[in-house]
Amino acid sequence: MEQVQVVTTTEDAVAASQRAAPEAKAEARPSRAWARWGVLALLAVGALIAFVDRINISAALTTGPFKEHFSLTNVDRGWINSAFFWSYALFQVPMGWAVDRFGVKRPYAICFVIWCLASAAIGLMPALWGLILMRLLVGAAEAVVVPASYRWIRNNFHPDNSGAAVGVYMLGAKFGPAIGAPLAAWLIVHLNWQLMFLITGLAGLVWLVPWMLAVKSDLPTRAAATVAAAKKKVDVSILTILSSPLVWGTLVVNFCYNYFTFFCMTWMPAYLVEQRGLSLEQMGLYTFYSFMGIALVALASGYAADKLIQRYGRPVLIRKIFVVAGFAIACTVLLGARATDVNTALFWNVASLSGLGLTTANNLALCSLTLIPAPIVGRVKGVQNVATALAGGVAPLITGWLLHATGSFVAPMTLIFAFLVLGALTVIVMLRPEWAPKVPDDAEAKA
Repeated sequence: MEQVQVVTTTEDAVAASQRAAPEAKAEARPSRAWARWGVLALLAVGALIAFVDRINISAALTTGPFKEHFSLTNVDRGWINSAFFWSYALFQVPMGWAVDRFGVKRPYAICFVIWCLASAAIGLMPALWGLILMRLLVGAAEAVVVPASYRWIRNNFHPDNSGAAVGVYMLGAKFGPAIGAPLAAWLIVHLNWQLMFLITGLAGLVWLVPWMLAVKSDLPTRAAATVAAAKKKVDVSILTILSSPLVWGTLVVNFCYNYFTFFCMTWMPAYLVEQRGLSLEQMGLYTFYSFMGIALVALASGYAADKLIQRYGRPVLIRKIFVVAGFAIACTVLLGARATDVNTALFWNVASLSGLGLTTANNLALCSLTLIPAPIVGRVKGVQNVATALAGGVAPLITGWLLHATGSFVAPMTLIFAFLVLGALTVIVMLRPEWAPKVPDDAEAKA
């Protein structure tokens, strides 16, 4: 039975309570290690496929035939990029409830089929309404990815050792855009945009075979349901959670981080083609470099932070240093926006997003695992995911509007710089263990 953590006012107490968690016992069983990492690899590949189906639209939006087919303006392009995130945000909490109630395996598989088919169907849509409807379906179904993945990681990895696990998962989340943009561009150049959607959507269904064969059913048993019912008696309401300054701090940090990443997923291809004059294939290559960079840095920095925590303790301080450093390096995006030389602009385009990888895994481990009491991780993560999806909905719209108003990407990228600075300051000022939502002292007995 899972031990419930009680947040105290000292960082050392947080670390000590986490080290005492029963998950450490599971990690001590070598015979189960391969299975844990194998499922984690499948989750990473699932995230990769999700992001391929999420970002392929951005490559299509740079092509004349696609824009002419749907008669798109810059503002229309912003709305299309944004549509995914509105349904994605709306279904975060329902999907979190679904994986808590029915486990990870079956809900993930059902949603996976839906988003792959909806992504493929974009290639068959005759009008703008059909395009938007399919993007809404993709967003709703992909809402299962984050709550399912983090539920599985939380149940199988100790928080102090979660940086590497989150880093492996984030390899898929970042390699998805890295692979998806050049793949979509190549398919459009050599075939057409209709076949690109059909191929990228349907090919992903192959993933279902190892998922259904290798992953054990985690449908909660009657005993687990009893424990879950007991945990629900812990009197921590959503209003109590939202009254925590730390929770609001995590919302701001997640919004600022994701505003930049979602800009890159939705508008970076157009920036590289329209403002920097790259061909569609060159755009795909430089997008690959940027997202490959953030993926590798995220994995390495998550692993490095885990090792430092194991040696020196102080998990909150160490992860905060990595998060702030990532925001600081990402601020070089402004240098790329204002560069007059194309090669200089491309260098900072890759360096800024790669540097943000220092933030990626450590921010997720810090805001979603280390600082949050175990009995309310699900509820807090649901709230955080809404903020993340809000960034995805707002970033494409504001970028499209600023591009329409100014005719340049300098203004949208200056706004990104401002959000990155805000994110770093929020980490320093607001992410304090003593400001976390409190769990009643009798929570452990109730659970």
